[in-house]
Amino acid sequence: MKTFELKAANRTAVGKKEVKALRASGVIPCNLYGSGENTNFQVKVEDVRKLIYSPEIFVVNLNIDGKECKAILKELQFHPVTDKVLHIDFLQVSDNKEIVMNVPVKLQGLAEGVRLGGKLNQEMRYLKVKGLYTNIPEFLTVNVEKLGLGKTIQVRELSYDNLTILSGQVNVVAGVKATRASKNNG
Repeated sequence: MKTFELKAANRTAVGKKEVKALRASGVIPCNLYGSGENTNFQVKVEDVRKLIYSPEIFVVNLNIDGKECKAILKELQFHPVTDKVLHIDFLQVSDNKEIVMNVPVKLQGLAEGVRLGGKLNQEMRYLKVKGLYTNIPEFLTVNVEKLGLGKTIQVRELSYDNLTILSGQVNVVAGVKATRASKNNG
């Protein structure tokens, strides 16, 4: 996983009115969980833009007024109309405690069914996995070279070292659908 450096400041304003004033000034209220005690802090919108609006996953080196720790982005809350970020939750990670995280799926290779005129569809963009944060890759690679016309790859057919896949075992990750062109060729 890539790392992301983030400087933050402690937050004493926890009421609805105070948090609303923070957001109006371009600051996002945040929480840090997982260390036994919860920490309220705040970050500037421009400081987290590359962290939020990216398909990649990061380990965040969080510096809250000089106190440093490693964390991952756990949850984002957006305004339903304006799509502004309302709140961010971070989860503190350690070298010996497993975490659950959604990891992007990347398809690799040219499927046999595509050569015959079929269309490759990626049904799942992310897989939920459990493991140590040091074992979680930037993306999970799924090889589709042997995928024929009308065939699919399900989650139960995948396995990765040091990771447990928590997504539903019968969910389809990718498949090749027959098209009119493939039916005419076959």
